[in-house]
Amino acid sequence: MSTGTEGVNYRARAGEAYRLWWQHDANWYQAVASRFGQDAANELNAEALRKVATHVGQRVGRLSGPLPDTGDTRKDLEELRRRYDDCGDRMFPPELRNASTEVEEDDGENDGLIVLTLRRNFAITMVRMAGSLDGYRCPCTDIHAGWSEGLGVTLTENRAETCLRDGDKACRLLMRVRTPLAHAIHATHDSTED
Repeated sequence: MSTGTEGVNYRARAGEAYRLWWQHDANWYQAVASRFGQDAANELNAEALRKVATHVGQRVGRLSGPLPDTGDTRKDLEELRRRYDDCGDRMFPPELRNASTEVEEDDGENDGLIVLTLRRNFAITMVRMAGSLDGYRCPCTDIHAGWSEGLGVTLTENRAETCLRDGDKACRLLMRVRTPLAHAIHATHDSTED
């Protein structure tokens, strides 16, 4: 008896599954916006993404181990920056976005500042194609808040300086982390999630 799996390209199937789930998400968003208004769709979208982001941050935190406390803030922030990149790569495969993070040079004003630059975002492309860009509110800061919560750090600033949605060439998202990181770590993580 054949199960029909001979010669199946599982990588292509996984890519198709991604696209189908993103189509579901887009259709869900449009349905909520049509029935309850775009403000409700934006609010629910941000809430759901923050929960997913928190879970992703917790997973990355468990896999990476405790945040460093080397006494060298720059070195510790570089490790945190790497973890933010890992969170982004887990939530959004590279074919769906083009992003990078960097730790800003500390000049007294930029202490603890991690900048995420997003040059391509499939969500903006899809919302634009659906004709809903005017009322769409990007959930980026909610995602970053979730990653931070999951990683066990406290943000003292979390905002978009520029945004693809507004026609800028890239999103420039600022995340200022309370430093030193040892003082920013939350008391516990839920170690039962995976």
